[in-house]
Amino acid sequence: MIIDFHTHVFPDKVATKAIPALAKEGNIIAHTHGTVDSLLASMDRADITTSVICSIATRPAQFEPILAWSTAIQSRRLIPLPSIHPADSDAVGKVFMLKDQGFSGIKMHPYYQNFFLDETRLNPLYEALSETGLLLVVHCGYDIAFPRIRRADPGRILTVQKRFPNLRLITTHLGGWDNWQEVDELLIGKEIFMEISFSLTYLPAEQAVRMLNKHPIDYLLFGSDSPWDDQAEAIQRLKKLKFKKDRLNSILAKNAARLLL
Repeated sequence: MIIDFHTHVFPDKVATKAIPALAKEGNIIAHTHGTVDSLLASMDRADITTSVICSIATRPAQFEPILAWSTAIQSRRLIPLPSIHPADSDAVGKVFMLKDQGFSGIKMHPYYQNFFLDETRLNPLYEALSETGLLLVVHCGYDIAFPRIRRADPGRILTVQKRFPNLRLITTHLGGWDNWQEVDELLIGKEIFMEISFSLTYLPAEQAVRMLNKHPIDYLLFGSDSPWDDQAEAIQRLKKLKFKKDRLNSILAKNAARLLL
C-alpha cells in the first residue's frame, strides 16, 4: 500500500483553465490534467492505493462548492480535504460541520488565502480543529509562485504547536519549502508531522537522508504534490535514498494510514 498525502485535482471544467494558469504562474510543468480521472490513471501507473486531495478556498464563498465536489468524488481511493478560508465568519462552525460529515481534515494555504500561520485571529479555528481532531494540512515554507514573505516558516510552526499541542498539524514540503536549513535546526527531531512533497528534487541526497533519518519515524508522510510532480517518479526518488525498510514503509503508507483510515 502507498498513500500520497498531497495531491491536487479540480472539477473537469475548472481544470482546463486552472492547470495551465497555475503552471504559467509557477513556471512549472503539470504531470496530469488536474482532473480526477487523470489522477487515478497516475495512481495506477505508480501503484498508489490512496491519494489525499488538497483543495484551497481562495475566498470564503468557495467553501460550499468545494465541499459539494469533495463529497461527490470521495471514494476508497480518494480522500478529499475541503478548505476553510481564514476570513470566513463561520470558520469554527464549518469545522464541526466537516467533522459531522466524516471528513478527515482541511487544507489551508497561507499565500493563496493571505494569512500568517501564527496569527491570533486563527486561534478559534485552531481550537476547533484541536477539539474535533481534524487534520490541518497546511502549505509551509515559501511558495514557488509568490514573493518570499515568511508566512509559514519553521518559527511560526513552533509557535502554533506550542499554543495548540493537540492540533494535528501536517506541515508540507518537509516542514517548509526552501526553508530547509531552518527546518533542520528547529523542527527535525521534534514530533511534528512532515509530508515530503517537492523537497527531494531540491535537497542534496545526503542532506535529505540525514534529515529524514533524524526525524521521528512516526511523523513522516509521502506526498507528491501531483500534478506538480509525477507520482511514480516521486516514489522512485524516495526509494533511491535507500532507507531501512521500516522507515520507508512508514513514510509511504503506515503513518498516513494511521491518520486517515
